[in-house]
Amino acid sequence: MYHDFFGLREAPFRITPNTEFFFGGGNRGAILDALLYAISQGEGIVKVTGEVGSGKTMLCRMLQAQLPPEVLGVYLANPSVSPDEILHAVAHELELDLPPGAGRLEAMQRITAFLLDCHAQNHQVVLFVEESQGMPIGTLEEIRLLSNLETDRHKLLQIVLFGQPELDTLLRKPEIRQFRERITHSFTLAPLSAADIGLYLNFRLRAAGFKGPDVFGARVVSQIAQASAGLTRRVNLLGDKTLLAAFSESTHAVAPRHVRAAIRDSEFAQNSSLAARWRWPVAAGCLAVAVLLIAAVWLRAGPAGPSAPAEAGLTAGRIVAAPEVPPGVPPPLPVPVTPASADKTEAAADPAVVLPAALPAAPAPPPPPPAAPAVAEAAIPGPPAVASLASGAGSGQAQGAPVEGTLLEARIVATRAWLGSAPPGTISIQIMGSRSALELDRQLRRLSRQLDAGQLFVIRTQAGERPSMTVLYGSFPNRAEASAALAALPESIRGFSPHLRTVQGVRAEIAAAGS
Repeated sequence: MYHDFFGLREAPFRITPNTEFFFGGGNRGAILDALLYAISQGEGIVKVTGEVGSGKTMLCRMLQAQLPPEVLGVYLANPSVSPDEILHAVAHELELDLPPGAGRLEAMQRITAFLLDCHAQNHQVVLFVEESQGMPIGTLEEIRLLSNLETDRHKLLQIVLFGQPELDTLLRKPEIRQFRERITHSFTLAPLSAADIGLYLNFRLRAAGFKGPDVFGARVVSQIAQASAGLTRRVNLLGDKTLLAAFSESTHAVAPRHVRAAIRDSEFAQNSSLAARWRWPVAAGCLAVAVLLIAAVWLRAGPAGPSAPAEAGLTAGRIVAAPEVPPGVPPPLPVPVTPASADKTEAAADPAVVLPAALPAAPAPPPPPPAAPAVAEAAIPGPPAVASLASGAGSGQAQGAPVEGTLLEARIVATRAWLGSAPPGTISIQIMGSRSALELDRQLRRLSRQLDAGQLFVIRTQAGERPSMTVLYGSFPNRAEASAALAALPESIRGFSPHLRTVQGVRAEIAAAGS
């Protein structure tokens, strides 16, 4: 959708690995060179680990693309098979004519004969294994036996494992120590730093054909770095949605508000934001509970009598000595610390201030306001932001309010009901947006000729500081069904660059627009 607007010849932030967009920063280029060197040596097993979305598949594709002509690369994408099946999987990737019912011995003989033929022709064979953290121990043992195939001077098969950090945990098991001892090179893909993320974003833009000045400034990069945790897949998702948000405002100046809109539409960022939002309130609550427990223990212990030493009193979180009490006079009770008495207790803690022996009784608190009448849950269509969808409350009106009786007005009303009842895991497809109600109604009529009009939804939101409306299509229970529907959209609609949206993200966007 935004490609022509930014002068791009293709999408810059696709998550599908494309070697033309390989970024050599963040130590990726150095690791690639080291892998090429390790393969050229032809010794032992090579291991590469990294978190989900750190760029392992991109590195593997780049490594295969740069192999010398005399090196034959074999790619095993799903190694999570039994020990009896792994040899058949390798033979299949080597394009060997192996009968389906062939036993382990026959499979090993066919593979060995093929590798010997390659060696006789001065060819080297490298097996790349992805997602190796999911391999059973018995399957890893079969891989180790394959690495033992060798002549007097050379290994017949080089093996490169790519996996998540769980692979290191698996290899630390005692029963697989023989495999671990054969790993000669080990590399780790660390998350990108904030500085590397800035270079990465602008590099991908220019690789896609962008000719202007850098779009992603320091503040924008800092927000993306924090939300993505340095993982390239998340950086790609946020970069794509940030440009889309800027395009919706018809501006080339990407601002922090565009990143915030992208974060609201990203489930991984929502989870991290929610955890950060509650971290301090939870900590404060725990501290308050601890203070109350200490005060309760102190009150239960009580004074030890006239001859007891002076007790310590807890005042505003600090311990001060209680004044001596004359014989026969009961000591004053400690005053519990509350937010309303915080100023008094702070003064009490000051040694220059003397507290009276007794305090006047506090006035009775005012009676609580009358409770609101109960409302049946079924009568509430959704959160307040959703309820304001049709009326436009909190977000203003887009240019030209929808005319009563139009398709646009009908879909806005239907959308309110949909958002009020859709389960949290619901997925929809965002198609397009506009600030003009007249133009959007015209587009809805066009879309209804190709799609089910009953599955078209319209939400009111904000594009920057201005009200806007966005068209969604479909209500799918999971991401798989939504992705299938996205792929099946007509070509004319796919020209808008539609993308998946979660119902949580839509509700959060409406709530933010209403605030």
